[in-house]
Amino acid sequence: MGKLANEEMKTQRKCSGFANVRISEPPLIPLEGEVSEGRRGFPRLERWGRVAVLVLSLLGTGVQAQTVLTLDSCRAMAMRSNKQLAVSKAGQEKAYWEHKAAVTNFLPKIDFSGGYLFTSKEVSLLSNDQKNAFNNLGTNMLQQGIQGILERHPDLAPLIEQMPADVKGLLNGAAESINGVGRSVTDAFRTDTRNAFAGAVLLTQPLYMGGKIRAYYKITGYQEQLEAAKQQGVASELILEVDKAYWQIVSLSGKYKLAKQYRDMLRKLDEDVQKMVAEGVATKANELTVSVKLNEAEMTLAKVEDGLSLSRMLLCQLCGLPLGTAPALDAELADDIPVDQTDVTVMSEKAMANRAEIKQLQLAADIYSQKVKIERSAFLPSLALIGGYGFSNPSLVNGFEKRFRGMWSVGLLLKIPVFHWGEGMFKVNAAKAETMEYRYKLEEAKEKIELQVNQQTNCVNDAVRKYRLSLRNLEKAEENLRTAQIGYKEGIITTSDLLAAQTAWLSAQNDKTDAQVNINISRATLNNVLGY
Repeated sequence: MGKLANEEMKTQRKCSGFANVRISEPPLIPLEGEVSEGRRGFPRLERWGRVAVLVLSLLGTGVQAQTVLTLDSCRAMAMRSNKQLAVSKAGQEKAYWEHKAAVTNFLPKIDFSGGYLFTSKEVSLLSNDQKNAFNNLGTNMLQQGIQGILERHPDLAPLIEQMPADVKGLLNGAAESINGVGRSVTDAFRTDTRNAFAGAVLLTQPLYMGGKIRAYYKITGYQEQLEAAKQQGVASELILEVDKAYWQIVSLSGKYKLAKQYRDMLRKLDEDVQKMVAEGVATKANELTVSVKLNEAEMTLAKVEDGLSLSRMLLCQLCGLPLGTAPALDAELADDIPVDQTDVTVMSEKAMANRAEIKQLQLAADIYSQKVKIERSAFLPSLALIGGYGFSNPSLVNGFEKRFRGMWSVGLLLKIPVFHWGEGMFKVNAAKAETMEYRYKLEEAKEKIELQVNQQTNCVNDAVRKYRLSLRNLEKAEENLRTAQIGYKEGIITTSDLLAAQTAWLSAQNDKTDAQVNINISRATLNNVLGY
């Protein structure tokens, strides 16, 4: 989780920091105003007016070509343009909507389902023999009746054979009528299910699900907070990167100015030595010594310039600016780098309350504690209220009808797990073990963060102490340089002694710049460690 998981909280952490600064919007560059056309009655004034407007426009363009950014502006632009932060925000939005969706599990749900089925044969409730019996019901009854009479009274056979035609017709008509009744019964039992339609509207309201719904609702809430903590961690790391890049530019810019000043001093000394060699009061060796130092200063100036250019590109990349923008920073334009010389005390409590890693591990432990309830709920009874309306065609409500008919229904659905070979207990124990795993990780993270806070607090105080020492050292180096320059003019100090004094002055100035930047970077890192 964050840098705790990636770096394992290295014991020897590099000291770097910055002052906590409020984030604000970058300054807007004013637009150039439009210039009205001159009056036609004064061509000379009009011509000079246009020239003046052109000059002013060029000057305005030169002034606006390099935007001056503050630390707040750099942070704000980086927060807007960083892709990793955008990904984190999208994850938080996803968790937000999942939490909203979890609320719906408490509410009743209504679903509709429908279908159509074609079969090559229809479902028959009667066999072929039963259909034949119903279709010939009257004829069979007449034949069975005559057969029964003949079995009981064989002597009536001649009489039945000699029965008049009108009587036979009457009996056959009665039998045919009964056959019609049998055929109507056969038709009534026909289903005609080759084309079947069915549908249902079902309402389901959970009454008791073993605590699964509530646990899932809490998990999605924790997940939303977890994504917010991740976003906080990404933003904190981004701010630290921007601050380091910002103060790196300020440091290199200050060293560039010092290197340039040192080079100019050597140039002046080189000119003086050349004149002294021409007058015969200095040797060629003195001239070569100064020349070598001047060349070294030129090379140092070129290296610092290259480093400054690369550092500006890095800041532009972090802020989402074109790499060739090369913006100027307000701190590098100031006469001196601003620093906060106050000592700091250990603030472990604030780190425990603010650090994103602590929040993430705590939320992860809470999530897995709810997972225990979900695993347990799978092996507890569940009860739900169900109700709905179902319909079909052919309809079964009033016999088999080729029309849509349906009915309402309400009921309860109960599920009780009986025997699963201890699966539920095993899953619950596994979820408990995962919860304890994150509890231990949380305790370990707290110990490492406390160590981090103590180390970075010492780094800030050490940086302040070094800055105070650099001020005293610079004061002595400036006095040494002043006396060396006076002595050199009076001829009582050699060229080597003057070069040594200049080099000591340059070293003291660089130490002061490094100490100032180190204070700001160490404070930035301390704020990052404290979770700001």
